[in-house]
Amino acid sequence: MSSGRKLALILVAILCLGVILMSLLKRLPTRQRKWEELNAQVTGLYQQGKYAEGVPRAVEALRVAETTFGSEHVNVATSLNNLAFLYDEQGKYAEAEPLYKRSLTIREKALGPEHPDVAQSLNNLAELYRAQGKYAEAEPLYKRSLAIWEKALGPDHPNVATSLNNLAELYRVQGKYAEAEPLLKRSLAIRENTLGPDHSDVAQSLENYATLLRKTHREAAAEPMEARAKAIRAKKTVQ
Repeated sequence: MSSGRKLALILVAILCLGVILMSLLKRLPTRQRKWEELNAQVTGLYQQGKYAEGVPRAVEALRVAETTFGSEHVNVATSLNNLAFLYDEQGKYAEAEPLYKRSLTIREKALGPEHPDVAQSLNNLAELYRAQGKYAEAEPLYKRSLAIWEKALGPDHPNVATSLNNLAELYRVQGKYAEAEPLLKRSLAIRENTLGPDHSDVAQSLENYATLLRKTHREAAAEPMEARAKAIRAKKTVQ
């Protein structure tokens, strides 16, 4: 074959590849919008407590994400996390765990081990283990999540307060009250300072702290916390 003919064939091949690439690029925004729409539907169903109804949409969102962005893309990690949430809320821990783990692996690889999204994945997996009573597996994940959020977002960020609260609850359910109490105190202080005294997360911190106080026979200290939490909840219900 002459060099001229070879060159012509190469040019044709390049042109064909270019046409295919342009076609894919034109389709990408449409497919991304489809993924975003599915994600919005999943989020809406989750917020309504329609977990079983959300699963097929979450599965479809995951399929779209994998075919559109590739299996190691952060959007795939988001879809995995969303599907795991739905299973988790239904107590389907065996289905949720591998999804949380894969989401975590993708985020660590794509974003780095100290990214806030990695902290979120660690926290989610830790919550799954805590719900199953796997406290030894949960504790290091909570601690790593807390360390990442403190470094990335600062020591007084609401996410830090959430992490402190979750680790404290892990200790509390094991009867490790001395370890739990300073974490609950700090979580409550952060939430009051950053979210305001009437936020629902403040009510949660007050309730958790009051539970610990009752467990340690300090009912007099627990009562005003319970009353304040109840008042916050009542105000939110009226609103």
